[in-house]
Amino acid sequence: MLTLHTAELLVPGARSAALPGGAVLVEGDLIARLGPYEELAAACPHARVRRWPGVLTPGLLVRGGDALLERTYYPDDPYEVTELGADPIGGEAALADLKLTEARWGHSARRGTQRLLARGVVAVTGRFAIPAVRTAVARSGLAVLPPAAATGAEPSPEPSLDPFAGRESAAEAFHGVLEAGAPARFAAFAVADPAELLARGATTCVATVIGGRLLHRRR
Repeated sequence: MLTLHTAELLVPGARSAALPGGAVLVEGDLIARLGPYEELAAACPHARVRRWPGVLTPGLLVRGGDALLERTYYPDDPYEVTELGADPIGGEAALADLKLTEARWGHSARRGTQRLLARGVVAVTGRFAIPAVRTAVARSGLAVLPPAAATGAEPSPEPSLDPFAGRESAAEAFHGVLEAGAPARFAAFAVADPAELLARGATTCVATVIGGRLLHRRR
């Protein structure tokens, strides 16, 4: 099935020129074509169309995924929030007090991956040691890269869900490029351009696509 994703601005990445009114044509789990929306819509009139506000960019990469998902606990809303609060919990002493089982780590990782997807994240770096966490990450669709795959500025001392932490430009957080034949792995953000994306942050994400599947959509 063909799906046409379009936004006010398409940013393919890798120094390729941004395309106003651009679109990404997805077939299965791959990008079939990129180009002006009108051109692709005319060539593929039966494609399902998804229109997003703002910009379409490559999905984002977060460094230190193991710290975020195996050394940070995400309370279960609403069941644990009254007791633990809604914020992620880190630190050896605080985590020890929770007496977490492997199953609870797995459930926490699932909630953590949902937060990442809601920020346009499609890949993380790290090595996961807890089997239930590995399963949660695999089921989320996120790609897992070795720590050496992280580029740009050094990771911040504390793990961060923010893909732009320590970045000087939004493009530094892009994972891959949007081009024909590439994996259909991208995100849409309700901003005007990459500069505004960096300024306002990844919580402006309205949609995340991995493997051609819409895994997050802002309600």
